[in-house]
Amino acid sequence: MIATAPRTDLLAADVRHYLTRSPRQLPSRYLYDDLGSALFEAICRLPWYPLTRAEMRLIAANARRILDRRVTSIVELGGGSGVKMSALIRGAGSGRGPLDVHVVDVSGTALAETQRTLGALDDLRVVTHETTYESGLEALRSAPPARGTRLMLFLGSNLGNFDSDGRDLFLSRLRESLRAGDRLLLGVDLVKPVRDLLLAYDDPLGVTAAFNLNLLARVNAELSASFALDRFAHHVVWDEERSRIEMHLRSKAAQRVRIPGAGLDLAFREGETIWTESSYKYETGGIVDMLERAGFGVIAQWADAVDRFALTLAEAM
Repeated sequence: MIATAPRTDLLAADVRHYLTRSPRQLPSRYLYDDLGSALFEAICRLPWYPLTRAEMRLIAANARRILDRRVTSIVELGGGSGVKMSALIRGAGSGRGPLDVHVVDVSGTALAETQRTLGALDDLRVVTHETTYESGLEALRSAPPARGTRLMLFLGSNLGNFDSDGRDLFLSRLRESLRAGDRLLLGVDLVKPVRDLLLAYDDPLGVTAAFNLNLLARVNAELSASFALDRFAHHVVWDEERSRIEMHLRSKAAQRVRIPGAGLDLAFREGETIWTESSYKYETGGIVDMLERAGFGVIAQWADAVDRFALTLAEAM
């Protein structure tokens, strides 16, 4: 494993920066510690969160076209447990050759699970990178060119966590890490009825609430903070104008929170929130447009009409 995990001082710097902004925020990447990663895997199995199942169906149905013999290396950003890459490789069957696999994730637990999942497959060389997407892409840009075609996987609608400017910048940087002819497989959630969106991010079992509140538990553990988890509530909003779900942690009462590891003593008003994640939703035509702006040409796009999810295969131009 190649590890460049964020250190506690980086978390402290981000907490100082984002919790003193208006509105208060915490970066969504910090949701994915060991417990957060396990909770997210549970979310993916909930009946109200169809995104993962829709994406898996599309991968299974189109694996042979996505992963043909020209592909000799795969890079996955934020791959979770590795089940999607495993489904892709299994679905391609005998039509593929040996593969060099690189997996980039901020969660060491997710990377260990990916190694176990992919360990059951033959003819793979797996390297894991415990780091952010940006640092992982930088490492790939400086690595020797891959033989054959490289396939980049960015699945799970992780692109939806970026705002429009950040998204376009990220896609441009992703393009810079690829050679002409390399490919990108992008999985993106589509706009759907508001009731379905709210249930997906605020499930009746409270798993997503636990996932969100665990961010405060992490700050408590790593920065000696005094967040009382029972004094904050999981809160979800659909912003129609910006086409995004927002996850917040809402203060149930006026209270003070000390974070010695970040040098903060904060006063929260009743009802004040910490914005922890955005998840933008798209239409299929908009996905094509943003990929073309970043220097990709779309080869194929498959959409699940029932659960409103799109998988797009594009080539670096």
